[in-house]
Amino acid sequence: MSKADVKDFQQYRQKMNERILEGDNKVIKRIFNLDTNTYKDGELPEVTKEMIGLATSMVLKCDDCVFYHLQRCYELGVTKGQVFEVFSIANLVGGTIIIPHLRKAVEFWESLEEDSQ
Repeated sequence: MSKADVKDFQQYRQKMNERILEGDNKVIKRIFNLDTNTYKDGELPEVTKEMIGLATSMVLKCDDCVFYHLQRCYELGVTKGQVFEVFSIANLVGGTIIIPHLRKAVEFWESLEEDSQ
């Protein structure tokens, strides 16, 4: 995955979220709001919640969610070592079926790292 792919993902996500919210559906707006507020600091810090989100997204095999949580983890200062521990938990819980998603996740993480250099 290239830096351009990462930027494309970010732009597409932003554009489509805006289009979805323009539909002005109360239930969808509430789900988006709940999603946003769930990851804010609370009894658990935001960074911990994002790492949990990353692990569960991997187990659920949602690459878009994995990419989003990886980006948030990166922005919050999670280290590569910490991310690989999250990957190990996801692979233990989800089994070897997670390996293809792990490959994509590592590639996305490396693109985030390259983008900061």
